[in-house]
Amino acid sequence: MNVLVVGGAGYIGSHMVRLLERSGHRVAILDNLSTGFAAAVRAGKFYQGEMEDGELVDSILVEHSIEAVMHFAACALVGESVADPAKYYRNNVVATLALLESMRKRNVKKLVFSSTCATYGIPQTVPISEREPQAPVNPYGFTKLVVERALADYAAAYGFGYAALRYFNAAGASPEGDIGEDHDPESHLIPLVLQVALGQRPHITIFGDDWPTPDRTCVRDYIHVDDLGAAHLAALERLGPGTEIRLNLGTGRGYSVREVIDVCRAVTGREIPEVIGPRRPGDPPELVADAREAERVLGWKPKYQTLRPIVETAWNWHQHHPHGYDKSH
Repeated sequence: MNVLVVGGAGYIGSHMVRLLERSGHRVAILDNLSTGFAAAVRAGKFYQGEMEDGELVDSILVEHSIEAVMHFAACALVGESVADPAKYYRNNVVATLALLESMRKRNVKKLVFSSTCATYGIPQTVPISEREPQAPVNPYGFTKLVVERALADYAAAYGFGYAALRYFNAAGASPEGDIGEDHDPESHLIPLVLQVALGQRPHITIFGDDWPTPDRTCVRDYIHVDDLGAAHLAALERLGPGTEIRLNLGTGRGYSVREVIDVCRAVTGREIPEVIGPRRPGDPPELVADAREAERVLGWKPKYQTLRPIVETAWNWHQHHPHGYDKSH
């Protein structure tokens, strides 16, 4: 299949590009490099630009006879979305609608969309199933939900087939160690902890130790980036006219912040100082996926079932790329 990966130079997108190519698909990549890296693109034809640039997108769709699109290009920092919602509505909603119109113009009606468990807000029930009400509590989660609703409408009116895949906490890196996680600013727990192990940060801050969880720290479900890719590939292969797939992607097992730090200590063999900070507003105590529906619909199960091997791949990447893709340090 000829696939356009929007955001294919980013963390998850770059791993997806590699998996698509290894699975026999032909890939074009569009990324504005605002958070992605050209060095992360190890396959396919790369274009630097914006997804709302209809002329550029149209030319890519035509030149590569694109049959399906995977969409990873989103602003994804919860705190930033609260401080600057205009950026999130502009990029996550307006630009995505422009992409959908470019696809509609060229009769490309298969889309795999990177959504998020943030569409659920503060869950009523954990583990979280797809039946959980979607009630996002920040602009990031709401903008993702708006796109999910738009896709449902496009499916009904125009025959789009789509998959909205709601990630829990993406983690880890390619086992080869050549592509991995590199954000500025870094906001994800595992790379932050590993930066402490590398001596790049003095300590890791635990945001609250008074949560209603077994060890009083927040609990999250960590899913390896390659497992996310495998689910996207399975969803892509099931899309047809009017197909609607909405699924949670996680392992179904949660780890507390303290458990993550302890696993990182075990993997790195290094001391990792920790300090307790105040809670962050809007943080749910526990986010864990009920991923049984993804297994039923896609025949998909994560290969990385526990946290340690996920952290091992991340540590391999960070040791060999202590400053990410930037070789100037």
